[in-house]
Order: sequence, then C-alpha cells, then structure tokens
Amino acid sequence: MKPLPSLKQLSYLLALHEQGHFGRAAAACFVSQSALSVGIAELERLLEASLVERSKRHVRFTPRGEEIVIRARQMMRAAEDLHLAAQRSYEPLVGPLRMAAIPTIAPFLLSSILPALARDWPRLQLYVREMVTGVACEAMERGAIDCVLLALPVECGDVESVDLAIDPLILVAAKGQDVSASPLCDADSDRLLLLEDGHCLKEHALAACSRSVAEIESPLVASTLHTLVQLVDAGLGYTLLPQMAIDAGILAGTRVEARPAQSLDARRNIALVWRHRHPRAGDFRMLGETIRRAVGGEAGSSAGESDPA
Repeated sequence: MKPLPSLKQLSYLLALHEQGHFGRAAAACFVSQSALSVGIAELERLLEASLVERSKRHVRFTPRGEEIVIRARQMMRAAEDLHLAAQRSYEPLVGPLRMAAIPTIAPFLLSSILPALARDWPRLQLYVREMVTGVACEAMERGAIDCVLLALPVECGDVESVDLAIDPLILVAAKGQDVSASPLCDADSDRLLLLEDGHCLKEHALAACSRSVAEIESPLVASTLHTLVQLVDAGLGYTLLPQMAIDAGILAGTRVEARPAQSLDARRNIALVWRHRHPRAGDFRMLGETIRRAVGGEAGSSAGESDPA
C-alpha cells in the first residue's frame, strides 16, 4: 500500500494557500521555510501531482492544487472533530472555544454576554474575534472559528443555529429632514445610506423594501455603524439601524432621531450558528441558551431554536 499524506503535510498546504507566501506560511506553522517547502514537495510526490507553481514573487496553485486544498480542508476538519469527540469532557463548555461576532452586534451585546458566560461556565476558555459576516462564515467553514454570533437571514454555508432574539431595524434621519412614511420604497434611493459590502446588515436593509443592490447607487458607504450615523447626522441621507445599537446610545450627541420603518421585514434575527454536525453542537446550544437569557431584554423579543440552516 502506498504511503498516505500526513496531516502535517496537509496543514502546510492549507497554510500556504491561506498566506500565499512560503515564509508567512512557515511562520504560521511554526516551522522553517525549508521544512515547509520540503513537506509540500513530499506531498506532491506522494500524490503524483503538481500542486503549486513556484516563482520568486508569486505562489500560484494549480487547478489540481485547488481541488486538493478543498479536500485537505475537509480532512483536517474531520481530524479536528475526531480529536474533539475523543477528548470531550462529560462536563459541558469546558476548555477553549472560538467565537466570532459580527461588527453590528459585537459592540452592543458583548458587554452583556461575556459576564453571563463567565458566570455560568467558569471553565470555558472563550476566545472572541470581531469579523464581518462573510469572513466569519469562511473561517468557520475551514475550522478556524467554532461558532459565529450573527444576524439571519444570511448565507453562511451548511450550518445549524439557535435563535437568540429579534432585533427590529429602525429608520433614522437627521432632525428636520423630510422623510416620508415609507422612504425605502421611494424613487430617491440615492439618499439611502448603507454599510459597505460584507456586512449582512446591508442585505437586511435592502430586503426591508425588496430592493436589490443594483437598484441602490448611493455615492456614500460606511464601514461602521458609527460612521453611518455621522453621515445621517450631516443630513446626507437616512438609514436603518438595529434597535440594539439605538438602545446602546449610538445616537447620543447627534441630531439623528428614530422614525418608524413601515415594513413587515424591517428586522433581523440574532442567532448563534455552527457547522452542521459539529461534535460540540450540544455545547453550542447551551452557549446559545446563556446568550439568549443575557440579551433577551436588549434586542426585542426572544426566539426559539431553529432548524438547521
């Protein structure tokens, strides 16, 4: 029987694919550049396939290499799941857990969530990173993140989820601005201010009035909710903000005021999501229950657990 690729060799390949540079990939794997290069060359020999095109300036993966990266990621994830299943304690939520939170949630809920988790699960070692939705979902898919605190509906791959709360989206405009009762459906769409691509709140705001990205051509976009509020405060347009951000005081010190948004879809569903069939699914459900209790009074009415997304 021919020797099979090792997990170490596959990890080298994945690091090179992610970093796009032999030196950075070696540093990420805590090995020398020559060791990483030899490991990938040995992998190519075992597979009898060229995976990487090497030059002094660039690293390019061959079509076969891209295919192997996908399969290597699946194998590494399966190996991690195997280790988790073998090492899992009978006591829930013990040890390290990596959670991402999107920027339109993290600043407003983490101050309530983190103390509650520390109180209920003192042996949990929680690592939190703020990431935009697309980046967080991709990191979860490749196993770099265990679960994500985000807002549904959104495309995040093959996941399971637990609903935490309903967060209404509130129309805001500068005081004195003439905004109609249902401005999101008006022809004057260039005054609708949105976050940049990558934030699911942009999709939720457009969905509130059944509008597509192609229909909105605003010359101004923001990367944070605070910048969005400043643009509105300057009288440059109006936008939809999450109720949780308004409750947290994001409008303080501005001339921006809330108006009722006339749309049945003007809301988002705050949820905790994780990869389908993850061996720690039970832990994530308990984590979600603690988060639901912590935020129940802050983001509208709470919701129950959802079916796998």
